[in-house]
Amino acid sequence: MDTAALKEKVIECLKTIYDPELPVNIYELGLIYEVEVLPVNNVQIVMTLTSPACPAAQSIPVEVDQKVRTVEGVNDVYVSVTWSPAWDKSMMSEAAQLELGYL
Repeated sequence: MDTAALKEKVIECLKTIYDPELPVNIYELGLIYEVEVLPVNNVQIVMTLTSPACPAAQSIPVEVDQKVRTVEGVNDVYVSVTWSPAWDKSMMSEAAQLELGYL
């Protein structure tokens, strides 16, 4: 499988993970800053959370790691959480903004 196809499968997997406080997946919320498929199908994900005080701050990155590891073709997963740039509502997809009533 080529890296572009694997990246798409990883993104589809990320769309199955939801913030426990919002009815929108973390990808559409804009919490995923980067998905990179490295050599030998290792996947590097750079993400953030809605705030450092997010109640799911410990669980969401672990869920991302565990679920992406189940994607066929993925060898290893590296998840890093960053607070720069800080997340804000403008990072959400249009679909997420509609779902949450921001548009």
